[in-house]
Amino acid sequence: METKKLLNLGLKILLPLLLGGAILYWMYRDFDFHNLSEVLLNETNWTWMLLSFPFGVTAQMFRAWRWRQTLEPIGEHARQSTSIYAIFLSYAVSLVIPRVGEFSRCGVLKRYDGISFSKALGTVVTERAVDSLFILGLTAVTLLAQLPIFSTFFSRTGTNLDALLGRFSATGYVVTAVCGLSALLLLHLLLKKLSIYNKVKATFSGIWQGVLSLRHVSNVPLYLLFTLGIWGSYFLHYYLTFFCFSSTAHLGITCALVTFVVGSIAVIVPTPNGAGPWHFAVKTMLILYGLADQDALYFVLIVHTVQTMLVVALGIWGAIGLSMTQRRTVATDALPA
Repeated sequence: METKKLLNLGLKILLPLLLGGAILYWMYRDFDFHNLSEVLLNETNWTWMLLSFPFGVTAQMFRAWRWRQTLEPIGEHARQSTSIYAIFLSYAVSLVIPRVGEFSRCGVLKRYDGISFSKALGTVVTERAVDSLFILGLTAVTLLAQLPIFSTFFSRTGTNLDALLGRFSATGYVVTAVCGLSALLLLHLLLKKLSIYNKVKATFSGIWQGVLSLRHVSNVPLYLLFTLGIWGSYFLHYYLTFFCFSSTAHLGITCALVTFVVGSIAVIVPTPNGAGPWHFAVKTMLILYGLADQDALYFVLIVHTVQTMLVVALGIWGAIGLSMTQRRTVATDALPA
Protein backbone atom coordinates (compact mmCIF):
# COMPACT_ATOMS: atom_id res chain seq x y z
CA MET A 1 0.00 0.00 0.00
CA GLU A 2 2.82 2.40 0.89
CA THR A 3 4.47 1.70 -2.46
CA LYS A 4 1.23 2.48 -4.28
CA LYS A 5 0.85 5.75 -2.37
CA LEU A 6 4.41 6.75 -3.17
CA LEU A 7 3.85 5.88 -6.84
CA ASN A 8 0.67 7.97 -6.99
CA LEU A 9 2.43 10.88 -5.30
CA GLY A 10 5.32 10.56 -7.71
CA LEU A 11 2.96 10.66 -10.69
CA LYS A 12 1.14 13.69 -9.31
CA ILE A 13 4.44 15.55 -9.09
CA LEU A 14 6.18 14.12 -12.15
CA LEU A 15 3.49 14.35 -14.83
CA PRO A 16 2.81 18.11 -14.47
CA LEU A 17 6.56 18.74 -14.39
CA LEU A 18 7.06 16.69 -17.54
CA LEU A 19 4.20 18.45 -19.34
CA GLY A 20 5.40 21.91 -18.39
CA GLY A 21 9.02 20.98 -19.03
CA ALA A 22 8.24 19.59 -22.48
CA ILE A 23 6.46 22.79 -23.52
CA LEU A 24 9.26 24.95 -22.12
CA TYR A 25 11.91 22.87 -23.88
CA TRP A 26 10.04 23.17 -27.17
CA MET A 27 9.79 26.95 -26.73
CA TYR A 28 13.37 27.57 -25.58
CA ARG A 29 15.23 24.90 -27.56
CA ASP A 30 16.95 27.54 -29.73
CA PHE A 31 16.97 30.31 -27.13
CA ASP A 32 20.12 32.36 -26.47
CA PHE A 33 20.60 31.91 -22.72
CA HIS A 34 24.07 33.49 -22.85
CA ASN A 35 22.53 36.95 -23.16
CA LEU A 36 20.04 36.37 -20.33
CA SER A 37 22.37 37.74 -17.62
CA GLU A 38 22.88 40.90 -19.68
CA VAL A 39 19.12 41.40 -19.92
CA LEU A 40 18.64 40.75 -16.20
CA LEU A 41 21.45 43.06 -15.04
CA ASN A 42 21.39 45.89 -17.55
CA GLU A 43 18.15 45.83 -19.53
CA THR A 44 15.56 45.14 -16.81
CA ASN A 45 14.08 47.98 -14.74
CA TRP A 46 13.77 46.26 -11.38
CA THR A 47 12.03 49.24 -9.81
CA TRP A 48 8.87 48.42 -11.76
CA MET A 49 9.23 44.75 -10.88
CA LEU A 50 9.38 45.63 -7.18
CA LEU A 51 6.39 47.96 -7.56
CA SER A 52 4.40 45.01 -8.93
CA PHE A 53 5.08 42.84 -5.87
CA PRO A 54 2.54 44.44 -3.48
CA PHE A 55 -0.25 43.61 -5.93
CA GLY A 56 0.86 39.97 -5.99
CA VAL A 57 0.44 39.99 -2.21
CA THR A 58 -2.87 41.86 -2.10
CA ALA A 59 -4.40 39.50 -4.69
CA GLN A 60 -3.96 36.61 -2.27
CA MET A 61 -5.08 38.68 0.73
CA PHE A 62 -8.28 39.75 -1.01
CA ARG A 63 -8.90 36.06 -1.75
CA ALA A 64 -8.49 35.20 1.93
CA TRP A 65 -10.88 37.97 3.01
CA ARG A 66 -13.48 36.89 0.44
CA TRP A 67 -13.13 33.28 1.57
CA ARG A 68 -13.84 34.20 5.21
CA GLN A 69 -16.95 36.03 4.05
CA THR A 70 -18.34 32.93 2.31
CA LEU A 71 -17.64 30.73 5.33
CA GLU A 72 -19.62 32.88 7.76
CA PRO A 73 -23.14 32.11 6.41
CA ILE A 74 -22.60 28.39 7.06
CA GLY A 75 -21.52 28.95 10.67
CA GLU A 76 -17.76 28.71 10.14
CA HIS A 77 -15.64 31.57 11.45
CA ALA A 78 -11.98 31.47 10.49
CA ARG A 79 -9.43 33.90 11.85
CA GLN A 80 -8.20 36.49 9.38
CA SER A 81 -4.53 35.65 9.92
CA THR A 82 -5.11 31.90 9.52
CA SER A 83 -7.06 32.45 6.31
CA ILE A 84 -4.29 34.58 4.83
CA TYR A 85 -1.56 32.12 5.81
CA ALA A 86 -3.65 29.26 4.36
CA ILE A 87 -3.95 31.06 1.02
CA PHE A 88 -0.24 31.91 0.93
CA LEU A 89 0.67 28.30 1.63
CA SER A 90 -1.86 26.87 -0.84
CA TYR A 91 -0.36 28.69 -3.82
CA ALA A 92 3.13 27.55 -2.90
CA VAL A 93 2.01 23.94 -2.43
CA SER A 94 0.36 23.98 -5.85
CA LEU A 95 3.79 24.64 -7.37
CA VAL A 96 4.68 21.07 -6.38
CA ILE A 97 1.36 19.37 -7.18
CA PRO A 98 -0.99 21.54 -9.28
CA ARG A 99 -4.41 22.21 -7.71
CA VAL A 100 -3.61 20.39 -4.47
CA GLY A 101 -3.52 23.79 -2.79
CA GLU A 102 -7.34 23.83 -2.91
CA PHE A 103 -7.33 20.91 -0.49
CA SER A 104 -4.38 22.07 1.59
CA ARG A 105 -5.91 25.43 2.48
CA CYS A 106 -9.10 23.73 3.67
CA GLY A 107 -6.94 21.40 5.73
CA VAL A 108 -5.11 24.35 7.27
CA LEU A 109 -8.37 25.95 8.43
CA LYS A 110 -9.55 22.64 9.86
CA ARG A 111 -6.32 22.07 11.72
CA TYR A 112 -5.89 25.55 13.17
CA ASP A 113 -9.43 26.96 13.41
CA GLY A 114 -11.57 23.82 13.60
CA ILE A 115 -13.35 24.68 10.33
CA SER A 116 -15.32 21.87 8.66
CA PHE A 117 -13.14 20.56 5.82
CA SER A 118 -16.08 19.63 3.59
CA LYS A 119 -17.85 22.96 4.05
CA ALA A 120 -14.63 24.85 3.37
CA LEU A 121 -14.12 22.80 0.21
CA GLY A 122 -17.63 23.68 -0.88
CA THR A 123 -16.87 27.39 -0.59
CA VAL A 124 -13.72 26.84 -2.67
CA VAL A 125 -15.86 25.23 -5.38
CA THR A 126 -18.13 28.28 -5.28
CA GLU A 127 -15.13 30.58 -5.36
CA ARG A 128 -13.73 28.90 -8.47
CA ALA A 129 -17.11 29.12 -10.19
CA VAL A 130 -17.31 32.87 -9.47
CA ASP A 131 -13.77 33.42 -10.72
CA SER A 132 -14.47 31.40 -13.86
CA LEU A 133 -17.55 33.52 -14.60
CA PHE A 134 -15.53 36.69 -14.02
CA ILE A 135 -12.77 35.59 -16.40
CA LEU A 136 -15.37 34.43 -18.92
CA GLY A 137 -16.99 37.86 -18.88
CA LEU A 138 -13.63 39.64 -19.08
CA THR A 139 -12.61 37.37 -21.95
CA ALA A 140 -15.82 38.12 -23.86
CA VAL A 141 -15.33 41.87 -23.49
CA THR A 142 -11.67 41.66 -24.44
CA LEU A 143 -12.42 39.36 -27.37
CA LEU A 144 -14.95 41.77 -28.80
CA ALA A 145 -12.65 44.76 -28.29
CA GLN A 146 -9.64 43.05 -29.88
CA LEU A 147 -11.28 40.69 -32.35
CA PRO A 148 -8.65 41.14 -35.12
CA ILE A 149 -5.83 40.19 -32.75
CA PHE A 150 -7.64 37.08 -31.49
CA SER A 151 -8.55 36.10 -35.03
CA THR A 152 -4.88 36.24 -35.99
CA PHE A 153 -3.97 34.30 -32.84
CA PHE A 154 -6.44 31.50 -33.67
CA SER A 155 -5.21 31.40 -37.25
CA ARG A 156 -1.51 31.26 -36.43
CA THR A 157 -1.89 28.66 -33.71
CA GLY A 158 -4.01 26.34 -35.85
CA THR A 159 -7.21 26.97 -33.88
CA ASN A 160 -9.21 28.71 -36.58
CA LEU A 161 -12.72 27.40 -35.98
CA ASP A 162 -13.50 27.33 -39.72
CA ALA A 163 -10.74 24.88 -40.51
CA LEU A 164 -9.62 23.46 -37.19
CA LEU A 165 -8.97 19.89 -38.21
CA GLY A 166 -7.39 20.76 -41.52
CA ARG A 167 -4.94 23.28 -40.08
CA PHE A 168 -3.76 21.24 -37.08
CA SER A 169 -0.20 20.05 -37.43
CA ALA A 170 1.02 16.76 -35.99
CA THR A 171 2.56 18.69 -33.10
CA GLY A 172 -0.76 20.46 -32.53
CA TYR A 173 -2.55 17.13 -32.20
CA VAL A 174 0.08 15.84 -29.77
CA VAL A 175 -0.01 18.96 -27.56
CA THR A 176 -3.82 18.97 -27.54
CA ALA A 177 -3.96 15.27 -26.68
CA VAL A 178 -1.41 15.66 -23.86
CA CYS A 179 -3.27 18.65 -22.40
CA GLY A 180 -6.58 16.79 -22.63
CA LEU A 181 -5.18 13.69 -20.96
CA SER A 182 -3.62 15.85 -18.24
CA ALA A 183 -6.97 17.48 -17.54
CA LEU A 184 -8.64 14.06 -17.32
CA LEU A 185 -5.91 12.82 -14.99
CA LEU A 186 -6.40 15.86 -12.76
CA LEU A 187 -10.15 15.17 -12.61
CA HIS A 188 -9.46 11.53 -11.74
CA LEU A 189 -7.08 12.51 -8.93
CA LEU A 190 -9.56 15.02 -7.50
CA LEU A 191 -12.38 12.48 -7.53
CA LYS A 192 -10.10 9.89 -5.98
CA LYS A 193 -9.20 12.36 -3.26
CA LEU A 194 -12.86 12.94 -2.54
CA SER A 195 -13.54 9.19 -2.43
CA ILE A 196 -11.30 8.65 0.61
CA TYR A 197 -13.26 10.90 2.93
CA ASN A 198 -14.89 9.31 5.95
CA LYS A 199 -18.66 9.54 5.91
CA VAL A 200 -18.91 10.33 2.21
CA LYS A 201 -22.57 11.31 2.35
CA ALA A 202 -22.00 13.79 5.16
CA THR A 203 -18.98 15.18 3.37
CA PHE A 204 -20.85 15.89 0.15
CA SER A 205 -23.63 17.44 2.20
CA GLY A 206 -21.04 19.77 3.69
CA ILE A 207 -19.68 20.60 0.26
CA TRP A 208 -23.17 21.43 -0.96
CA GLN A 209 -23.68 23.75 2.01
CA GLY A 210 -20.46 25.46 1.10
CA VAL A 211 -21.55 25.86 -2.51
CA LEU A 212 -24.85 27.42 -1.42
CA SER A 213 -23.11 29.76 1.03
CA LEU A 214 -22.92 32.44 -1.64
CA ARG A 215 -26.69 32.92 -1.46
CA HIS A 216 -26.44 34.06 2.15
CA VAL A 217 -23.40 36.32 2.02
CA SER A 218 -24.25 39.22 4.32
CA ASN A 219 -22.58 41.98 2.29
CA VAL A 220 -22.82 41.32 -1.45
CA PRO A 221 -21.21 44.64 -2.50
CA LEU A 222 -18.22 43.80 -0.31
CA TYR A 223 -18.00 40.35 -1.86
CA LEU A 224 -17.98 41.90 -5.33
CA LEU A 225 -15.39 44.43 -4.17
CA PHE A 226 -13.15 41.62 -2.95
CA THR A 227 -13.56 39.85 -6.30
CA LEU A 228 -12.60 43.00 -8.19
CA GLY A 229 -9.70 43.45 -5.78
CA ILE A 230 -8.42 39.95 -6.52
CA TRP A 231 -8.44 40.31 -10.28
CA GLY A 232 -7.47 43.98 -10.30
CA SER A 233 -4.43 43.10 -8.19
CA TYR A 234 -3.54 40.16 -10.44
CA PHE A 235 -3.74 42.43 -13.48
CA LEU A 236 -1.61 45.21 -11.96
CA HIS A 237 0.88 42.61 -10.72
CA TYR A 238 1.26 41.58 -14.36
CA TYR A 239 0.80 44.93 -16.13
CA LEU A 240 3.49 46.78 -14.20
CA THR A 241 6.08 44.29 -15.45
CA PHE A 242 5.57 45.69 -18.95
CA PHE A 243 7.53 48.76 -17.83
CA CYS A 244 10.49 46.60 -16.79
CA PHE A 245 11.54 46.19 -20.43
CA SER A 246 11.94 48.75 -23.19
CA SER A 247 10.47 46.28 -25.68
CA THR A 248 7.11 46.05 -23.84
CA ALA A 249 6.84 49.45 -22.12
CA HIS A 250 5.15 51.00 -25.16
CA LEU A 251 2.62 48.23 -25.83
CA GLY A 252 -0.08 49.75 -23.65
CA ILE A 253 -2.80 48.58 -21.32
CA THR A 254 -4.89 46.95 -24.06
CA CYS A 255 -2.09 44.56 -24.98
CA ALA A 256 -1.56 43.85 -21.29
CA LEU A 257 -5.26 43.05 -20.83
CA VAL A 258 -5.36 40.72 -23.84
CA THR A 259 -2.22 38.82 -22.81
CA PHE A 260 -3.44 38.72 -19.20
CA VAL A 261 -6.73 37.11 -20.25
CA VAL A 262 -5.02 34.59 -22.52
CA GLY A 263 -2.49 33.75 -19.81
CA SER A 264 -5.26 33.31 -17.21
CA ILE A 265 -6.97 30.78 -19.47
CA ALA A 266 -3.71 28.98 -20.27
CA VAL A 267 -2.98 28.21 -16.59
CA ILE A 268 -5.99 25.88 -16.56
CA VAL A 269 -3.58 23.27 -17.95
CA PRO A 270 -2.22 21.55 -14.80
CA THR A 271 1.45 22.50 -14.68
CA PRO A 272 3.29 24.19 -11.77
CA ASN A 273 2.05 27.82 -11.76
CA GLY A 274 1.06 27.40 -15.41
CA ALA A 275 4.68 26.99 -16.50
CA GLY A 276 4.79 26.15 -20.18
CA PRO A 277 1.20 26.86 -21.28
CA TRP A 278 1.36 30.40 -19.83
CA HIS A 279 4.69 31.08 -21.52
CA PHE A 280 3.40 29.85 -24.86
CA ALA A 281 0.10 31.73 -24.80
CA VAL A 282 1.49 35.08 -23.61
CA LYS A 283 4.52 34.92 -25.89
CA THR A 284 2.33 34.20 -28.93
CA MET A 285 0.03 37.13 -28.19
CA LEU A 286 2.97 39.51 -27.60
CA ILE A 287 4.38 38.61 -31.00
CA LEU A 288 1.03 39.45 -32.59
CA TYR A 289 1.36 42.90 -31.06
CA GLY A 290 4.69 43.35 -32.82
CA LEU A 291 7.19 42.14 -30.25
CA ALA A 292 10.25 40.31 -31.55
CA ASP A 293 10.32 36.59 -30.79
CA GLN A 294 13.47 36.84 -28.65
CA ASP A 295 12.13 39.80 -26.66
CA ALA A 296 8.84 37.98 -26.04
CA LEU A 297 10.73 34.93 -24.76
CA TYR A 298 12.82 37.08 -22.41
CA PHE A 299 9.67 38.74 -21.07
CA VAL A 300 7.70 35.57 -20.29
CA LEU A 301 10.73 33.77 -18.85
CA ILE A 302 11.78 36.58 -16.50
CA VAL A 303 8.30 37.68 -15.42
CA HIS A 304 7.02 34.16 -14.75
CA THR A 305 10.16 33.15 -12.88
CA VAL A 306 10.17 36.24 -10.64
CA GLN A 307 6.46 36.00 -9.89
CA THR A 308 6.83 32.31 -9.07
CA MET A 309 9.61 33.21 -6.63
CA LEU A 310 7.19 35.63 -4.95
CA VAL A 311 4.66 32.79 -4.57
CA VAL A 312 7.38 30.68 -2.93
CA ALA A 313 8.31 33.52 -0.58
CA LEU A 314 4.68 34.02 0.45
CA GLY A 315 4.34 30.28 1.00
CA ILE A 316 7.32 30.34 3.36
CA TRP A 317 5.81 33.36 5.11
CA GLY A 318 2.53 31.48 5.50
CA ALA A 319 4.27 28.38 6.87
CA ILE A 320 6.20 30.44 9.42
CA GLY A 321 3.03 32.30 10.43
CA LEU A 322 1.14 29.05 10.93
CA SER A 323 3.97 27.59 13.00
CA MET A 324 3.42 30.42 15.47
CA THR A 325 -0.39 30.17 15.40
CA GLN A 326 -2.21 28.58 18.30
CA ARG A 327 -4.77 25.98 17.29
CA ARG A 328 -8.43 26.16 18.14
CA THR A 329 -10.51 23.08 18.97
CA VAL A 330 -10.67 20.78 15.91
CA ALA A 331 -14.14 20.01 14.57
CA THR A 332 -15.42 16.46 14.22
CA ASP A 333 -15.44 16.60 10.42
CA ALA A 334 -12.85 14.09 9.21
CA LEU A 335 -9.85 15.29 7.27
CA PRO A 336 -8.70 13.14 4.33
CA ALA A 337 -5.59 11.10 4.81
